[in-house]
Amino acid sequence: MKEAKIQKPERQQRLFGLSTPLRSAVIPPLSAARWLLVLIVAAGVYFFHGFLFPVLAALVIAFASWPLYRRLLASVGGNRTIAATFAILFILAFLVIPIALAGTYAINEVREWVGWAIETNRYGATTPHWIAMLPVIGEWLNEQWTDNFGHPGGIGELIQLISGANIGSIYRGVLAAGGSAFGLLLTLLFMMIALFFAYRDGEHFAGQVDRLGERILPTRWERISRVVPATISSTVTGMTVIAIGEGLVLGIAYWLAGVPSPVTPGALTGVMALIPGGAPLSFTLVSIYLAASGSPMAGLALFLWGAVELFIVDKTLRPKLVGGPIKLPFLPTFFGLIGGVKTMGFLGLFIGPVLMALLVAIWREWLREVELGDETAADSAAEIEAGPQIEVLPESSAAKKASA
Repeated sequence: MKEAKIQKPERQQRLFGLSTPLRSAVIPPLSAARWLLVLIVAAGVYFFHGFLFPVLAALVIAFASWPLYRRLLASVGGNRTIAATFAILFILAFLVIPIALAGTYAINEVREWVGWAIETNRYGATTPHWIAMLPVIGEWLNEQWTDNFGHPGGIGELIQLISGANIGSIYRGVLAAGGSAFGLLLTLLFMMIALFFAYRDGEHFAGQVDRLGERILPTRWERISRVVPATISSTVTGMTVIAIGEGLVLGIAYWLAGVPSPVTPGALTGVMALIPGGAPLSFTLVSIYLAASGSPMAGLALFLWGAVELFIVDKTLRPKLVGGPIKLPFLPTFFGLIGGVKTMGFLGLFIGPVLMALLVAIWREWLREVELGDETAADSAAEIEAGPQIEVLPESSAAKKASA
């Protein structure tokens, strides 16, 4: 029999010559994979950081409205695409469009104020009667008004003194801000798209995050992951409902009291209601304006109505709506609001308190573990000090047992 010849595999011709097996890698595969992953993440952050705000806004709205979305999902037979579509339509109808209409009215009223400022800057204006008749400070305010606004160009000089810019540059800045409305519409469009996929695929993505979280924090992830959605939902929903409610109620009160251009003060009051102490400051200033302009009874009635409404909201609705399982104290809430606005603008009004709620939740989780550890250590020490219990029998009993 002839011995079978062992055929060696032929080397295939490649682009850069014959392939040869590598003896040793220049970079270990694990290190190369880690660096490649870091570079891919860095590139993703660089290219997609412009979508951070719309995605965060979509996540905040999704967390806040998730209980309602689950009911909607059950009513359509579990079809996630149809449920997400209806949810987007509801948000457009009941949130985006009303806010856009209110913003349109506010812009029209601000336009009237701007027109008055332009006319005053062109021709000058005398001191309003209600300002001159104020007690104690009326005479001083009359002098300041006459010096600053009583002659043509007074408002322009004051603006240039305060901001260092003239009216022309401010006008160009306003035009540039108006031109950015297209960017705002694009941001809103991206937010709605992200919100649609958050509704449709959010539960599946949350399951993936839970699987990764259990690998990272195996003993804490379950408790933290359950606290976070409830905290975000209650905080955002409570703050939004309270702000919209106070803006509407006090805006109607401004209109009944005879405040000129009541939509703008009502919208400002709603925004200020997101900040602790903002709503009382708003209706107090409006009440002072009414009283000083010759309507003291209207000003007093508005102040009393605002105080009663604020007392009811702070004592009944706010504790139940805001905070959820994490009841934030005043100081963390205030720091979260101010830090959020300074860092992320209007969206920071919601992101800041949520981050503070997460920090407080983690802090309380650590304290809970420390307390449990101390209790376990105390129980162990007590058991060691007690030692084994040895039963001592009387002498007669012991003798009887020995004889037996």
